[in-house]
Amino acid sequence: MSLFLRDMRGDGAVSVATFFQVLGGVGLFLYGIKLTSDSLQALSGDRLRQIVGSLTRTPVRGVLIGAGVTMLMQSSSATTVMTVSFVHAGLMTLKEAVGVIMGANIGTTLTAQIIAFKIKDLALPAVGIGMLLALFGKTKRQRYIGNGLVGFGLIFMGMQTMEKSMSFLSDRKDIFLAFSSNPLLGVLVGTVVTMLVQASSATIGLTMAMASQGLLTLDAAIPIILGDNIGTTITAVLASFGANRAAKQAAAAHVLFNVIGVVVFMSVLPLFESVVARTSTDIARQLANTHSLFNCVNTLLFLPFTSLYVKAVSFLVPNKETVQYRGPQFLDEKLIQASPAAAIDAVKAEIVHMGRLANEMLLYVRTAFLEDNPKMIDEVNETEKSVNALNHAINRYATEIWQRGVPSELSQVLSAYVNGVGDIERIGDHAQNLIELYDYKRENGVEFSPLARGEFEDMFRTVERAVCLSLESFAEEDPAKAHEVIDVLEEEIDSKEQSMRKSHIERLNHGECNPQSGVIFIDILSNMERIGDHAHNFSFIALDIAKLHA
Repeated sequence: MSLFLRDMRGDGAVSVATFFQVLGGVGLFLYGIKLTSDSLQALSGDRLRQIVGSLTRTPVRGVLIGAGVTMLMQSSSATTVMTVSFVHAGLMTLKEAVGVIMGANIGTTLTAQIIAFKIKDLALPAVGIGMLLALFGKTKRQRYIGNGLVGFGLIFMGMQTMEKSMSFLSDRKDIFLAFSSNPLLGVLVGTVVTMLVQASSATIGLTMAMASQGLLTLDAAIPIILGDNIGTTITAVLASFGANRAAKQAAAAHVLFNVIGVVVFMSVLPLFESVVARTSTDIARQLANTHSLFNCVNTLLFLPFTSLYVKAVSFLVPNKETVQYRGPQFLDEKLIQASPAAAIDAVKAEIVHMGRLANEMLLYVRTAFLEDNPKMIDEVNETEKSVNALNHAINRYATEIWQRGVPSELSQVLSAYVNGVGDIERIGDHAQNLIELYDYKRENGVEFSPLARGEFEDMFRTVERAVCLSLESFAEEDPAKAHEVIDVLEEEIDSKEQSMRKSHIERLNHGECNPQSGVIFIDILSNMERIGDHAHNFSFIALDIAKLHA
């Protein structure tokens, strides 16, 4: 810091102005990357959700998806946060996560390769054209492209600013000789700086800027780049705080992967430097190639031993005995910042989870009535609390996503999801009404006739099928299942409710059952018919979502 707070010639002229030039250059550079990333995500729309949602059954596929998503998002940190969140939620296994992490390390090298082109003359035209599109574009796509061009230009403007601001150090190359003579110091500096700024691109950009000014030789800069790869793992570590054991294992896998890779490359550093030197005559390109070669070769070394590596990580960070958790499983706050598209996918997963709990309540009701099991009363009441809590959590999480800002296409999908939550919550309410009717029936010694029991079971079977199909149509985005609920089961439920109500009233009129049981049975039919209505509504929402994703 003192270098920036005093003039190298002793007159104090460079001082603070130079420091803020460097800071401003880093700021332009990072904001350019963020703006480009946000624009690419907005252009990709729901396709990013589909890429992330496809998950990874094999390590090779995980590498490809991890690299592709990171290139699209221009941020390995965002991909890492998503990966740790998915492991925490149970959407991804540790083995799948390792593949994605490897791919993310490869994908992030694209940024260094882009800035190594040094197309400085295009920076201002890109900003100018981009601003025109961003301000006067007729479509959202044109405005997103405009923002992306502005970001692209700012990346190179930031690099130019950093390079110019460091020119005063050209006469003090002795300051950087320590990096050449002590590679471990370079690794340490790269690690610490990247941990502090939590942006590997900033460290790499700064290193390339210094090297371009002749302040760092290749053998001094390479260890800094290697250290940068260790420092970037801090994002995964921070994302795992407060998460479960599986998420901590994913974070540990990322840390160990990069640390072991750096140890291997440091052991053959002279050979690695020789290989890099042959890839280009431009030092900026050489450093970009350093970053790419390290991550590609490291992935190739680890990939054949993925299963063994996963076992080693599981041994170092062992699983603990798990307890049943019925709160939000997928609503990770870190996903909102990392990728709103992935956060919206998490909302869908949480709604499916909520729907399964509501369906469990119906099954408890069935057991209570048909097996006369009073233990189901507490089961229903406890599950109802979970359903209500999920209702509030999903709505709050969705509001945070909207406040973050999402493209209109994704906003429509999120709106449809939120609309469906109310129907599931109401299914839970009616299930609780039914268990209260059972409790009243049991306490007052009311018995149903065999005919009434048969009608109850018949009606329940139809209603439960409607609920299951509506949930499946939503989870699988299957219009056929939605139409079965809308076109077939809804009418069947209404028809049965009317006919059973009529026959029960006839039994009451003929004295075949007592009035008390008759009132309870009519209430049961009403609640079941209402459950069918909500399944019907939810199926329409599933149809709308399928159309939006078509």
